[in-house]
Amino acid sequence: MSNSVDVQVRNINLTEKIKDYVNKKAGNLDHYLPLIEEAFVELTYHKSARSTADRNVAQVTIRGKGLVLRTEERADEILGAFDTAMDNLQRQIERYKGKHYHSRGEVKENIEQTQEESSIFDEGDQAPLIARRKKFTILPMNEEEAIEEMNLLGHNNFFIFYNGNTNKINVLYRRRDGSFGLIEPEVG
Repeated sequence: MSNSVDVQVRNINLTEKIKDYVNKKAGNLDHYLPLIEEAFVELTYHKSARSTADRNVAQVTIRGKGLVLRTEERADEILGAFDTAMDNLQRQIERYKGKHYHSRGEVKENIEQTQEESSIFDEGDQAPLIARRKKFTILPMNEEEAIEEMNLLGHNNFFIFYNGNTNKINVLYRRRDGSFGLIEPEVG
């Protein structure tokens, strides 16, 4: 995978220094986990963020056969946000390896997620109604597997999954007290 890092920026000038730094750090992730086929890094500057510590956002996503890991971090400097995101991603890789290699001896198939950016504007040419669309393939899993997957992906708020026990789409979410809630939608 070395040097196959897709780097995109928003409201930031992508200098050679930043590009080289990101490629050097993210380009060797397959050294830690050979399954990784591609890495996607998005660096964004949010001028309107209330806190300066939230203005620079680094999002790192890695994909491989049966694997999608993602992390997003914010900091007052873009490379600081990226470094924190990479540290977080390496912890996720270690957790993934621990759960999938050591305990089961094989790699479990996982959600393969694809992202499509969308810009749908209303007639006033205002902000987009739908700023981002995500499509993903969902595999049947039980509630315990959904919690594990939610933690592996770094989704701290919610996770949508197909419950193999009930044959329905469910939404798993983290409550303020740290416990989990489950939404089981029904057509009315």
